[in-house]
Amino acid sequence: MGKDSDSEPDSNGWGRARGLVVKTLVLIGGAILLKRFTKSTTRWDHARIVARSLNGEKFSREQASRDPENFFNIRASTCPAAELVDGSKVLYFEQAFWRTPQKPFRQRFFMVKPCPKDQKCDVEVSTYAIRDMEEYKNFCDRPRDQRPLPEEVIGDIAEHLTTIHLRRCERGKRCLYEGSTPPGGFPNSWNGAAYCTSELSILKNNEIHTWDRGYDDDGNQVWGVREGPYEFKPAPASSFNGMFSPLNFPASQPMEKRIEGSFVLQE
Repeated sequence: MGKDSDSEPDSNGWGRARGLVVKTLVLIGGAILLKRFTKSTTRWDHARIVARSLNGEKFSREQASRDPENFFNIRASTCPAAELVDGSKVLYFEQAFWRTPQKPFRQRFFMVKPCPKDQKCDVEVSTYAIRDMEEYKNFCDRPRDQRPLPEEVIGDIAEHLTTIHLRRCERGKRCLYEGSTPPGGFPNSWNGAAYCTSELSILKNNEIHTWDRGYDDDGNQVWGVREGPYEFKPAPASSFNGMFSPLNFPASQPMEKRIEGSFVLQE
């Protein structure tokens, strides 16, 4: 019995040590899992989120219904077109009046990539002209085998027009990212402008708010909506409802009035 009594403290000590080892392993495993779940979003993750949010078919119909004097029901269509060697996403973008999607009045390439590390932003969205716009008309609506190839897309990227610097929105705001062109904007000569500015907000429901304006040398606004940004929302399930609404027939307005203020207004 004395022998058994001597071994009891050793047994208890080993049990306590084993318990400590198990607890330590649990804590280490929990820390690893927590680190994995709270891993910070990388610069390229931000770029992918922005590119994905820009993609798709979106309309300004609700806004046009609320304020038909200043906004029209415009269809914005965006989709992936190519990817550069450095990972930058090239998106094709076009706008048209809702009733005539086959006749876009604006066609552009977007290039989406992380901001340089020395800049206080997360994502750059740059806009470029297209060398042969007719070749890309309704690009996103075509079957993939009827679109220009990615290498052709890269070759057709023309003049740089604008760059918007986006930052993540603070917690509690409706947006995911928001930003604008740098101070002073970019050169623009349409309708007597000397330069233009652009603002972009990406909301959590893939809604996009854009506000583009042109100014002359004296700082007077010469094009673009004055009342606020255009609000583009993803296409509803039944996008054919209201097809013949007067909001879709702005023929009584001059063209410059009909298209002013739409996303990335550059001529």
